[in-house]
Amino acid sequence: MDFIKVTIDDHVAHLVLDRGKSNAINQQMLDELHQSIVEVQNNPAVEGMILHGKPGFFSAGLDLIALYEYNEKEVQHFWYAFMALIRMFTAFQKPAVAAINGHSPAGGCVLALCCDYRVMAGGEYIIGLNEVPVGIVVPDSIFQLYSFWLGQATAYRYLLEGKLLKPADAYQCGLVDEVVDEKSIRTAAERQLKKYMQYERHTWRQSKINMRKALIAHLDTSQEQSIAAVLKQWWSPATRAILKTIIDNLKNSGSK
Repeated sequence: MDFIKVTIDDHVAHLVLDRGKSNAINQQMLDELHQSIVEVQNNPAVEGMILHGKPGFFSAGLDLIALYEYNEKEVQHFWYAFMALIRMFTAFQKPAVAAINGHSPAGGCVLALCCDYRVMAGGEYIIGLNEVPVGIVVPDSIFQLYSFWLGQATAYRYLLEGKLLKPADAYQCGLVDEVVDEKSIRTAAERQLKKYMQYERHTWRQSKINMRKALIAHLDTSQEQSIAAVLKQWWSPATRAILKTIIDNLKNSGSK
């Protein structure tokens, strides 16, 4: 694995996103994350998982610089793989906690939403789904995942304006469950995971799947139409122009 570092300690799998400065997600990172979560799910010695980022960036989301250069087939493959990861991660049976130790917009936020609990470092970090201002159509299943935690009305309003929230505001609306000092984030994530792990295993896991049943069923439906809408807009001149401006700014700032 080049971009996902996995360690197992006391029946807990720690998955660390480790790609560049901002942990932007390209095809390889996506594939490695999918493989790692499947392996954790199938490992009987692992009872829970914590997803970590890097100091300053949990994940900046999709690697727009890389995706901008993908051809039509590559972009299509990426989006199908991304939605397959979200479906699999949402149906992950074991307890999962996100240790959000930095910025987590867009795809980074989506990864955190798949978890059962989100601990975020306090400070000047942001989290949320800002796809619409970037010119990316939000698949309905992502809206369903967002609204699962925020409620439909709030998710609707936030998505349409691409709202990004500071940690305290994210806590107030239920996007994150706890805000702690950055130095304490691993301890806080482990504490919550241990709470989940103390309960009878089958009861906890079956209850989780029961409560996510409608969400999982929605993700099980064909994503073809949603992805087609994403791809149609992705190749539109308007979105390409927005992406080009963002990419030029990213390259000039050296924030990749």
